[in-house]
Amino acid sequence: MLDTATTDTRPDRFTRCCAAVAARLPFGLNRVVPATFLGFALINSFTFGVDLVLLTLCRGVIGLPLWLSITIGYLCAFGLAFVLNRRFNFHSHAPVGRQAAIYVVVVIVNYLAFILGVGTGLTALGLDYRLSRLLAGGCEAIYMYSAMRWIVFRKTDC
Repeated sequence: MLDTATTDTRPDRFTRCCAAVAARLPFGLNRVVPATFLGFALINSFTFGVDLVLLTLCRGVIGLPLWLSITIGYLCAFGLAFVLNRRFNFHSHAPVGRQAAIYVVVVIVNYLAFILGVGTGLTALGLDYRLSRLLAGGCEAIYMYSAMRWIVFRKTDC
């Protein structure tokens, strides 16, 4: 029998918890929502909080220009999301360099298409900018999860 103390890692426990929650989702969602989607939602909610904290520190405490504060928070949050999703959610052991390069392209497309494109486009069509950003954020989440699951951390790389 294997010693679970040495084989039960934090990423393994994270995955089991996400799978347990996904299995208990109501209304038949347990058949369509994968555990990795819940893991992605948890990790990216956390990194969004990191983004906001860094934005507040850089702008409100240090006094950096807003554009620089936003950029620092955004880059740090997406970098942290990459590391956490790679280790805890997708359990990837593929070479990190190739995955990081693909991830950078995914993030650039995300920024241009969803953060700027959808958000700005909906606002130009007359929707309130806050609602536009929320809708763009929903599109962004679906895109980022799909790209991470099927492109950045695809199973053939593991």
